[in-house]
Amino acid sequence: MNSVERWDISMADELDGCENSAGGDSPSGWSGYSDDDFKRSIWRALRLVGIAIALGVPLLGWKLGWATAGLFAVGAAISGSGLLEWLRLLTAVMARMDARGNRSAPARPLAPVLIGFFLRLGIAGVLIYVSLKSLHGSVYALIAGLALGVAALSIEGIRLLKSWTM
Repeated sequence: MNSVERWDISMADELDGCENSAGGDSPSGWSGYSDDDFKRSIWRALRLVGIAIALGVPLLGWKLGWATAGLFAVGAAISGSGLLEWLRLLTAVMARMDARGNRSAPARPLAPVLIGFFLRLGIAGVLIYVSLKSLHGSVYALIAGLALGVAALSIEGIRLLKSWTM
């Protein structure tokens, strides 16, 4: 065993042995991260997006006008629906992987989930196009709304890393 393999093993042991300081709401290490933890993380990210919408739309409407607030709301709605769709897609894939190991429970077909995923992408594209053509607000507000999902997932990722390392 070379030094790189020993380092990988020691790091894996260290990461698996991390104590949970978040009071049981997060996993205790990389190996303890379950499907339910993933679902909770996505739902917390969705809650953050909802809070940002509730605070951002009235503030932008007051300061920059209703068209800019509308573009922000459209971007945030697309971002939130993207998080929900990823939750659906990854839950279906994880269930399929679990069913592969457990032959007694057949996996549900993945085609309806994939069709819904790509249909949502098409609807999001049309919604962006229509809102840009009709709402003549700030494009930066739309971009900020679209970035809310990434920001919320980043915050959740930092929370998970913090709970694993403290």
